[in-house]
Amino acid sequence: MSRKEVPRAGLLKAALAGKISNAQGALALHLSVRQFQRLKRRYAAAGAAGLLHRLRGRPSPRRLGPELRARAAALLRTPYDGLNDCHATEKLQEVEGLRLSRSSVRRLRRALGQPAKRQRRARRARMRRIPEAQMGALVQLDASPFAWLEDRGPALTLHGAIDDATSTGLALVFRPTEDLHGYATLLRQLCTTSGRPLALYGDRFGVFVRNDPHWTLAEQLRGTQDPTHFGRILQELGIGFIAAHSPQAKGRIERFWQTLQDRLVSELRLRGIRTMAAANAFLPEFLADLTPRFARAPADATAAWRPAPRDLAAVLSCRYTRVVAQDNTIRLGPRWLQLPRRRGEPLSPYLSKAATFVAYPRAGGRAQAEPHAPLAPLHPLHPARGDDILTEQLT
Repeated sequence: MSRKEVPRAGLLKAALAGKISNAQGALALHLSVRQFQRLKRRYAAAGAAGLLHRLRGRPSPRRLGPELRARAAALLRTPYDGLNDCHATEKLQEVEGLRLSRSSVRRLRRALGQPAKRQRRARRARMRRIPEAQMGALVQLDASPFAWLEDRGPALTLHGAIDDATSTGLALVFRPTEDLHGYATLLRQLCTTSGRPLALYGDRFGVFVRNDPHWTLAEQLRGTQDPTHFGRILQELGIGFIAAHSPQAKGRIERFWQTLQDRLVSELRLRGIRTMAAANAFLPEFLADLTPRFARAPADATAAWRPAPRDLAAVLSCRYTRVVAQDNTIRLGPRWLQLPRRRGEPLSPYLSKAATFVAYPRAGGRAQAEPHAPLAPLHPLHPARGDDILTEQLT
C-alpha cells in the first residue's frame, strides 16, 4: 500500500464497527461521503486488498508499442550508437520519422546499457547573502550584451554598476563589446559622481582577474601574478575586488539587467535613438528617473564612499613596459611611437632600456613615458577607431 492508502483501513474498520460516521471518515480522508461509502463496501468485501487502486499492475495505455520499441532499439544500437539522448531523439524524429520523446529515448538507451554522455550536476544549495548595510561598501558591476537599439542601430553591450546596499543604479555606459575601456569609464563615472567604494563585486572576466596559467620568472619569485590593467587601477585606488563564481552570486545586478532590458529598450525606442553616442547621452536622464522608483533605503544611513584622488585621470590609464629600439621608438600593438630627444642630448635616456609608458585616450590618444616624457606617434592616432590599441585607454 502507498502512504495515502495505509490510514484508510483503520478508518474504514471503525466506520464498519459504528464507531465513526461516514461523514467523519470522509472528512479525515479528504474524500466525499459517496467515495467513502464505496471504499467501505470494497473493504467489507475484499479486506485490505480491496483498497488498492484497480489500475495497479496493468500496463500503461500510453506505453510504446513493441514494434516501435524494437525498431528504436535497433537504431540506437547501430547508426545512432554514441549519440547523446537529445541528439538521438532529434535523429529518430527528423530522419526516421519516429515520434519519441527525449525521456523515452533516455529510458531505451539506459535499458540498452548506453550511459549518459555527460553526468548531470547535482543541484547546489545556495544561501542568500545579506546586502551590505552602507552605501559604497560594495558595488556590483557587470556587462550585458543585448539588442538595446533593436533593429535601429548596432549591437551594443551595456556596462553597469549598482550599489549592493540600496540596489541603486550608479553608472551606465554603452560600448560595442565588453572591454576594459567600458569598465574604466564606468569606474570614472562612479568615482566622480559618488566616490570610491570599499570593494567591487564582479565575475571572473579576464579584464578583472587573470585566468591564464602563465607565470613569469619574476612572478614565480614574488609568489603572485601581476594584476590586469583594471586590477592595477583598483590597487592604486585602494578598492578591493571580489570575484563571483556563479551568476547567482551576483543576482542583484542580474535582476537589474532584466529591468533595463525591459524599460531601457522601450525608452530608447520611444526617443528614436539609433547610435551609441546618443544612447550614452540619454543614460544619465534614464538613471535619474529609475533610481527613485526602485532604490531602497540602506540599513545604515552613513555612507562608506571615499573621495576620488586628484590624479584620477592618471590612475585610469594603461601602463606598458617596453624596450626602446635603436631608433628611439616603442611598439604598442600595431602602432610605433617615437620617443623624442631633448636639445643637446645625442641619445634618448631610454635607449635600449625597459621603460614604462602610460597611455591616455584624451587629447587624441596621448601617451607619455614615465615620469613625464611625451611620445610623438609616427602615425596619427585615432582613439575612436577600433584597430588602434590606444582605444583601450581608460578615461
